[in-house]
Amino acid sequence: MSKFDYMKFYDEVGPLNGWDFSKVKVTAEGVQWEFYNEVTQRCKQPDQLLDIGTGGGEFLLSIAHTASLLVGIDLSSGMIQTANQHLESSNKTNVRFLQMDAEKLDFPQNFFNVVSCRHAPFHAKEVAKVLVPDGIFVTQQVSENDKLNMTQAFGRGQHTNLDGTLKNRYIEELNVAGFTDIQSFEYDATEYFETYEDLVFLLKHTPIIPNFGKCNDDFEILQQFIANNQTEKGIKTNSKRFMIISKKRRD
Repeated sequence: MSKFDYMKFYDEVGPLNGWDFSKVKVTAEGVQWEFYNEVTQRCKQPDQLLDIGTGGGEFLLSIAHTASLLVGIDLSSGMIQTANQHLESSNKTNVRFLQMDAEKLDFPQNFFNVVSCRHAPFHAKEVAKVLVPDGIFVTQQVSENDKLNMTQAFGRGQHTNLDGTLKNRYIEELNVAGFTDIQSFEYDATEYFETYEDLVFLLKHTPIIPNFGKCNDDFEILQQFIANNQTEKGIKTNSKRFMIISKKRRD
């Protein structure tokens, strides 16, 4: 695969696949939980659930049966457009998708029983504002040492921060915002991407490698990375995640 071919795919991948990450072919070994299973375990049928950073909405739609109302928000208009397309074809009547900034949650106070957030920024005080007392907040985030071999190959990315920095910051912010029973968990799984197209799509639509494609040698580095990490199972990297589960303290 030549540098030209990689760059050509990079230019086309967005229009071809939109924002639908479900089309990325990847397998993982060593994953210790499935995030939305953790969310549903904390939902009751009468509950109202808010999902921050809902993306294309596939995950939220898959758990629509677990709560009376599910609302997904995302800052990206493209993501919400995709989510509403998925909603239209799903025939789910208890799910809503809205474009909204997590810094300013435009909902009534004490409205949601459960708030979830997967791989997106959140603001602890805003989450506390919209949660009922004793309401549950569940978040999964990407650790600094995620995709470590990749960020080391490119010489830029999240590994430049000490691993655990974000987790500790979020725990402190939740404590200050009035959360209690704060628990954290983490895993470091092995991940295999099936093709270079899957990897390029990931790099284009995530901040793993900042400004991927804008540096002259990015595609040459990518070619070398694939050559160095190609296995029978796919292109090998790692997936490091942490999860925090907490409860809004009663006044």
